[in-house]
Amino acid sequence: MAAYFLDSSALVKRYASETGTSWIFSLVRPAASNRLYLARITGVEVVSALTRRERGRRLSPAATAKAVARLERELFNKYVAVEISPALVLVAMRLAKTHALRGYDAVQLAAALEAHQLRASAGATPLTLVSADDALNTAAIAEGLAVDNPKHHP
Repeated sequence: MAAYFLDSSALVKRYASETGTSWIFSLVRPAASNRLYLARITGVEVVSALTRRERGRRLSPAATAKAVARLERELFNKYVAVEISPALVLVAMRLAKTHALRGYDAVQLAAALEAHQLRASAGATPLTLVSADDALNTAAIAEGLAVDNPKHHP
């Protein structure tokens, strides 16, 4: 079973059609049997991204409502959420400083690293960070994570 950590730039592709959507669908479909991780804040970021697309007229109000409803149904049973603990925030602060990351990108990376470390300590296969954010991907590679970018899967 493969394991993936999806940041918000990747997960939004599950709910709004764009480059990489088909590939994300292949990762999250139940038959793939992948273990899917995300930071607890990711739901907020995805709703924000969908709403911004609606306001920019790239999504209709009906499509946005449908996407948000699907996200709300799936958020707590399809994905393993990494909680945003005080210790994780401290790691995120270090990552923000080290890699000059935006705040939530640093939190996403800290959560991915925590999930990766938990898997490693349990003897499980490593996870891959899935993100469409080049700066986050560069930082993740520097921190020792495997990465994949949904923009590379048209």
